[in-house]
Amino acid sequence: MRAIDAGILICAECHELNKQDADSDEQVCTRCGALVHARRPNSLVRTWALLFTAAILYIPANVLPIMTINSLGKGAPSTIMSGVIDLVHYGMFPIAAVVFIASILVPTFKLVGIGLLLFSIQRRQPLSARQRIWMYRFIEFIGRWSMLDIFVIAILVAVVNFGRLASIEANLGAIAFASVVILTMLAAVSFDPRLIWDNTESDDDHD
Repeated sequence: MRAIDAGILICAECHELNKQDADSDEQVCTRCGALVHARRPNSLVRTWALLFTAAILYIPANVLPIMTINSLGKGAPSTIMSGVIDLVHYGMFPIAAVVFIASILVPTFKLVGIGLLLFSIQRRQPLSARQRIWMYRFIEFIGRWSMLDIFVIAILVAVVNFGRLASIEANLGAIAFASVVILTMLAAVSFDPRLIWDNTESDDDHD
């Protein structure tokens, strides 16, 4: 049985359990006074909007150069993929694998995973609640690694600054990539996971 079926609402601010008042259009939390909703208002719409924006910015994030490495007055900008290829070329396979997973696989999986989760809920696709919850928790777990590339670039820009001898500059691709990461994180936060359980009536997994 769901909490909403028992007439219980949870406050999004302080997590206090409140008895649902059927006669009130707007209910406030008995502890902190915040508005209490059975489900986050417009959760799916906001999540779709953030996801579409992130998907659009994902193109320049991979096409535009993410940083430029200058050595002895010469340098060439590099994208995420070209940076991975350069690392492989120099034999740095572990670092290349980390950059590829954190900068390409993780954002791609988050975009596709959140999109599939939203689509399965809205279209009532044959995914069990357990599968949806597993997907949602995995998306939340890998989200913390999405900023790895941006942290590395920020550290390199701050540390490697020796004038014309050697320097590293961040490019527009880094801004686009950071925007994608932030937007996907906001999309995961704005999604109300309780909507998963609202779609279990047609699922085979009811335990």
